[in-house]
Amino acid sequence: MITKEEVLKIGKITKPHGLQGELAFQFETDIFDEVDPPYFICEMDGILVPFYIEDYRFKNDEIGLVKFEGINNDEEAKELSNVDLYISRKLLPDDIDPIDLEGSSYYVGYQVTSEDGDKIGEIVAIDDSTENVLFELNTPSGEDILIPAQDDFIVEIDDEKRVITMNLPEGLLLLNTEDDNLPTDEDE
Repeated sequence: MITKEEVLKIGKITKPHGLQGELAFQFETDIFDEVDPPYFICEMDGILVPFYIEDYRFKNDEIGLVKFEGINNDEEAKELSNVDLYISRKLLPDDIDPIDLEGSSYYVGYQVTSEDGDKIGEIVAIDDSTENVLFELNTPSGEDILIPAQDDFIVEIDDEKRVITMNLPEGLLLLNTEDDNLPTDEDE
């Protein structure tokens, strides 16, 4: 079984293209400058499934067209619409840093812990739409919280264990809670 740790997200299949099973996909990396993959991996119902490539080409700088083996008509292609598209990390040359290809989304799935080893949460998304990049975490209690992804707070990144150790300012995690006991303007 293929795991998320073994793959690199490169984009998303958007829709069928034509009637012969070809699919349009939007890509987020320049992976094709480095690798000519024999297969792509698609996430289908939470399972990562490899699809061997019969042919692929580029429509423009953001859209590609791919024909998978065994997908021969529009109906079969529709089943792959709107699925995430991955490549196996095994296919990457040794001199390529996946972070350079994947950007900040490389860290999705990493665990964030405090310096004393307490689990803060798992990174489920990264908001890099502004200058202040934020990790969106899902905590062990199931809450979604945001914390700044600042170098000043990061103590260590262990890529092998997929763990980021952080030293967060006291009280920062409280800003994410909806605690009725926090003082309000009415309490003063």
